[in-house]
Amino acid sequence: MRHCSVQVRGLLTREELDRYNALIEVGSYLEDQTRYDLAYPIQKEIDLLILPAIERLKDKGRARDRATAEYLESLRDGEEKEDAEEDAEEDDKEPSV
Repeated sequence: MRHCSVQVRGLLTREELDRYNALIEVGSYLEDQTRYDLAYPIQKEIDLLILPAIERLKDKGRARDRATAEYLESLRDGEEKEDAEEDAEEDDKEPSV
């Protein structure tokens, strides 16, 4: 049986995780008995079961990417503001000859 990643397992609800563990156990037993014809539908069921957790992981990644973009934008805005303030200070100074 193919296991899903630790990140995906971490995002499974308690009910999904219990079902996942039970299906893995049944699938492993069937593979030990060389009943691959029966283990295949179990693996398909596991693949369907973990889809919501995969979507939650993707959403989490998208949220992290948005937060990073906002942070970088705020840094860029802060630098532009500082540059504008420095330019204004230089313009206010009278040239000494």
